[in-house]
Amino acid sequence: MPPIITLLTDFGTADSYVGEVKGTLLSHVHGAALFDITHHVPPGDLRAGQYILGRVWQRFPQGTVHLAVVDPGVGTARRALAAGAAGHFFVAPDNGLLSCLPADTHFVSLPIPPGAAPTFHARDVFAPAAAQLAIGASLTQLGHSITDAYRSPLPAPRHDGTAVAGEVLYVDRFGTLVSNIPGEQVEPGVRIKVAGTEIGTLARTFGDVARGQLVALVGSGGTVEIAVRDGSAARLLGVGVGAEVRA
Repeated sequence: MPPIITLLTDFGTADSYVGEVKGTLLSHVHGAALFDITHHVPPGDLRAGQYILGRVWQRFPQGTVHLAVVDPGVGTARRALAAGAAGHFFVAPDNGLLSCLPADTHFVSLPIPPGAAPTFHARDVFAPAAAQLAIGASLTQLGHSITDAYRSPLPAPRHDGTAVAGEVLYVDRFGTLVSNIPGEQVEPGVRIKVAGTEIGTLARTFGDVARGQLVALVGSGGTVEIAVRDGSAARLLGVGVGAEVRA
């Protein structure tokens, strides 16, 4: 199997940036299998990037290298990191993007090459490091170990009397509101509320309601989601990330 490298960025696909990163990777690792997780993280949205990375990385086989760049502080004093966890490797800025990784993750701080463009570390710092990991370099060959990587984990739900109180973590392209409340924490028959609007009890799938109606369900990520069949819950309710969800 060729080395697998995933890419997650906020670069979009209208410009050359993703192509330049991929070209750098392939120049170092001939025959690498490059997989795009997404390049449409909202610009600079670290929470969205962390949510998507946390949802996806374990779906890939061990040995995969995950290159994740949402980096509003590019070129500043923030560190560049490589990391290892559960047989996977990661390369990303030290801005909380890797907060989804386990507590025992091994982090190293990467040196910044003198010629690296201060506005494009994805190409000049992170891609070469990811390539080295893909061809078998160890973390300690790339940088020095650190124990103080910046972590800013996504908020967790809390019990509030008899209810579970959480919030919307992410809004997908369909306008579905993805909460942080695990489905198994919702008691049977409990009615879901979002920002004070009652949605109803949990359904199994979108087709359980009529077109245009709101529906609460446990999504494929295992948490409570609020959607509109053939529509957008975010637009209909006028809410987004941070909105309170109660179950």
